[in-house]
Amino acid sequence: MDQLVQQTYGNHLRVRACGVCVENNQVLLINHSGLVEGDFWSLPGGGVEFGETIQDCLKREFFEETELVIEVCDFLFACEFIHRPLHAIELYFGVKRVAGTLAIGNDPEFGKRQIIKQVTFMGRSEMDRIGEDHLHGILSKTEKVEQIMGLRGYFKL
Repeated sequence: MDQLVQQTYGNHLRVRACGVCVENNQVLLINHSGLVEGDFWSLPGGGVEFGETIQDCLKREFFEETELVIEVCDFLFACEFIHRPLHAIELYFGVKRVAGTLAIGNDPEFGKRQIIKQVTFMGRSEMDRIGEDHLHGILSKTEKVEQIMGLRGYFKL
């Protein structure tokens, strides 16, 4: 794990708001560097700031990371992601794009040195080629992209 990533996110609990955006049987994923050796693909989202609602956080994070404006829909599921030194409680919502053109955004925490490498809609066959070690664990819970929107409950990853 990258030293700056560890200093920024490591050794404390984070509450994250995350969104599942599915279009044309593909899900929106973000490729981050510095979390594992090589690429790490996950659903868009980020840390809730003090006094910020989960929905406002999710809208902010989506715009920061993807330059998309979204509508937050139903709550789907929760994950507890533990990959030491990272520990996050992640709350996942279905979201719909309402405006914007997909583009690589940025993480304000990192200034000029960004960890977002790519943002793209990806199908199941593409995810399978990447391999589980480079995908967020929730993505292994379904065999088809559209099933992600049907996940419910609590997942410990």
